Amino acid sequence: MYPILALALLFTAKIKQMSKSNIHFTLSFAEPHAHYVDVQMEIHGFDSDYIEVKMPVWTPGSYLIREYSRHVESFQAVSENRSIAWQKTAKNTWRVANSSSPLQINYRIYGFEASVRTNFIDSDHAFISPAATFLYIDGHLNHPTTLSVKLPEQWSRISTGLDKVEDKENCFYAPDFDILFDSPLELGNQDIWSFDAAGIPHEFAMVGGGKYDKHKLTSDIQKIVEEETRIWGENPNKRYVFVTHNYQSAFGGLEHLNSTILASSRNAYSNENTYKNYLSLVAHEYFHLWNVKRLRPKALGPFDYEQENYTTGLWIMEGFTSYYDNLIIRRCGFFSPKEYLNVLSNDFNLVYNRPGYKLQSAALSSFDTWIKHYRPDENSANTGISYYNKGAILTVALDIKIIAETAGQYCLDYVLRAAYELFYKQENRGFEEDEFQTLAERVTGVDLSEIFTAAHSTKELDYNTYFHAVGHELIDLNEDSQELSLGIKTGVQDGKIIIKQIERGSGAWDAGLQVNDELIGINGIRLDIAGKELDNILTHAEVDEVVDVLVSRDGLLRTIHSPLRRSAKQQWCIRERSEATDHEITLGKIWLSIE
Repeated sequence: MYPILALALLFTAKIKQMSKSNIHFTLSFAEPHAHYVDVQMEIHGFDSDYIEVKMPVWTPGSYLIREYSRHVESFQAVSENRSIAWQKTAKNTWRVANSSSPLQINYRIYGFEASVRTNFIDSDHAFISPAATFLYIDGHLNHPTTLSVKLPEQWSRISTGLDKVEDKENCFYAPDFDILFDSPLELGNQDIWSFDAAGIPHEFAMVGGGKYDKHKLTSDIQKIVEEETRIWGENPNKRYVFVTHNYQSAFGGLEHLNSTILASSRNAYSNENTYKNYLSLVAHEYFHLWNVKRLRPKALGPFDYEQENYTTGLWIMEGFTSYYDNLIIRRCGFFSPKEYLNVLSNDFNLVYNRPGYKLQSAALSSFDTWIKHYRPDENSANTGISYYNKGAILTVALDIKIIAETAGQYCLDYVLRAAYELFYKQENRGFEEDEFQTLAERVTGVDLSEIFTAAHSTKELDYNTYFHAVGHELIDLNEDSQELSLGIKTGVQDGKIIIKQIERGSGAWDAGLQVNDELIGINGIRLDIAGKELDNILTHAEVDEVVDVLVSRDGLLRTIHSPLRRSAKQQWCIRERSEATDHEITLGKIWLSIE
């Protein structure tokens, strides 16, 4: 049989099987105050002796094995009111004897972790993270499913990117489990309003209160949507949903195919700086609508939900997005050029004030995200960097180099649009990094190899080579600082000064001070929790002077002899260059969108 004919027959058989099979979920809440959601999974029409159902161990966009199945309890299988035999065969797998009659699987999920990637249920609302909630039948990730939600009587609203099933109340449809797992649900009494942007209906949902101005938020976010749509050339959604969880203090987000979940402080909207940070967060997660959810490395889809999906390309996906989020806020006029340069400088500070930048490349940081990024410890700053910040500073070099070498005719926008058109729209596949580089160089005519090579190396670029080309310079304001430091970060616990971090290569590192040591005194002087005595000692000491540090380690007193060294803290600033030529100034205005 010819391969094409075999595939055609296989596809036809698959369609016939799916037409007679059915998967339906029902969510209900018997005890939302106790943080439970009850899940019923109805299965019909699968011809096999048994069915294996599985739960994902991670959720796309958040690269950590989270073991969602640990929150599953009260698993049952029934058919026509009789129990069906089942066996748990792996941490996230249940094997259930199949039945000729409809099979019903019931289970409960405990959810009480307030984040954008995990279930949270209480008496006020429920946030349902689908990968942490819904089982799938092994081998049938591409099967369509429907979902009904039975709201508690005190709740009245549902926000989700899933399509509604016509003529059925609170019923939704997903064409496959990839879509289902990428479509979170917010259930409760959230404040909802709608608006159009870039010709697309958008829904906005606010959870947890907050001092926000709907009209201003709508107007400002419309500008962000319009600018991002202009960059990419089209908006691929027919509808988009924003959900913001407002807390006393929070910040973050997670992208989805046609929705995003944000976390913010409920007071962020009444302060100019925190409001702009929130707009930058919106710009970041919305940018992922294209960059990650559609334009993506090969490893990021189709997904294996049972194990890590490795890629070295997160510096492109998150790094590019972390560069563009603030640049878009600048283009929309929310940041002045000076404000934008300050927030861009912060990326350099975040990279270069972590000694780990000498040990870990942006590409390795991407690959190791599964074991490092979401599991920081007291030594993380000494061993690695974030592909968000390192990716962002590599991206500004790319953008500036393209602008400078094409005399402002091209910028990174053109590369993104071309990559989206080729890899997503035309070929519908993920890319390899070398393919992305080749496309970028073909579109712009610029050799970008130095920057792509730097992403896989701990050798740093000379960033002023790029900034000078657009009339700016990157300088370390602390370069000539005489400030001394032990090289530690401390915190106060129960009135005690506790060492929380020790900087690699510092006097404290070499002397053998340890994290969790209680810092009691230096040179016979007892230290105060306000830090005044330590500041006084550092102010009047000499470089390489050895001080006697009295600590309590696990209840035992000891004195550590530690040298004082110049502080390694860097304070980077991007500013206009006084020696810039008229041409360089013109290119700088193009980069910063200055009329």
